[in-house]
Amino acid sequence: MQDLATTIALVLSSSVRLAVPLIFASLAGLWSERAGVVDIGLEGKMLVAAFAAATTASETGNAWLGLLAGIVASVAFGLVHGFAAIDQRGNQIVSGAAINLVAAGLTALLGNAWFGEGGRTPQLDLPASRFTPIVWPGADTIATVPILGPVYHDLISGHDILTYLAFLTVPLTAFVLYRTRFGLRLRATGENPAAVDTAGISVRQLRYGGVIICGILCGFAGTYLSVSQAAGFLPQMTAGKGYIALAAMVFAKWRPVPALLTCLLFGFLDAISIRLQGVVIPNVGEIPVQAIQSLPYLLTVILLAGFVGRAIPPKASGIPYVKER
Repeated sequence: MQDLATTIALVLSSSVRLAVPLIFASLAGLWSERAGVVDIGLEGKMLVAAFAAATTASETGNAWLGLLAGIVASVAFGLVHGFAAIDQRGNQIVSGAAINLVAAGLTALLGNAWFGEGGRTPQLDLPASRFTPIVWPGADTIATVPILGPVYHDLISGHDILTYLAFLTVPLTAFVLYRTRFGLRLRATGENPAAVDTAGISVRQLRYGGVIICGILCGFAGTYLSVSQAAGFLPQMTAGKGYIALAAMVFAKWRPVPALLTCLLFGFLDAISIRLQGVVIPNVGEIPVQAIQSLPYLLTVILLAGFVGRAIPPKASGIPYVKER
């Protein structure tokens, strides 16, 4: 019984860790699209944030400076997308796709030019250069207690600060969006920007606000990948997580708490796929690794295909606003 509880707690703990970048990125897309700016460039912003964070942490030996660099890089790319989508009224899908392509090429190019390791950054060996797990008080003491011990020791304790911040960001996002004046105005900008403009509120500033918040959260997501989950940057290390986060956001119908639950579902499937590698099923044999690893992506396709019901985005999402004279 204790072994079963420990196994379940370990799988759920792995699910939480794998869901963290998805939670940050899904909330990032939610902020942007609630403001009326479609952003499929989450993948690219996560990638540049991961590269900037790992590079800075490697050179300075400080994970917090790496986080700051990741946020700055992500926000910079977000502002480029904002300029194209808001000021120039360009096609927001094309702009987001361009962000992804530029980020993929630029990070590999700079990584190879600076470090000569095929686009990778140096290994983060110093403890201060990474976000390390936080052991809660009494976690080791009660680890052997049936059921409660594994849950507290493996599932609640032992995560880094960014993991806890990801979960705190969800109620914070819900509160700001639904309980504050800024959140009300931002949601109105995504639904009816003309009414916001008529009230004397700048639609441009609110949309840029949403884009900047999106960039900050993508900075957290990318930094987590390279400075917490891994010990350095690898080319294409986001591996489609930005698109999975978009699917989670759409499935959640642009709401924070359902987005969290969807990201946890994706994380759980990812954890299960890792756990099942090499497992032999009676009368079937060993499941191919590629088939197991495709589970999260298959679920993404299923969700986007509309098998979970119709998802209606904010009415003005993706539509450039032209101020009336």
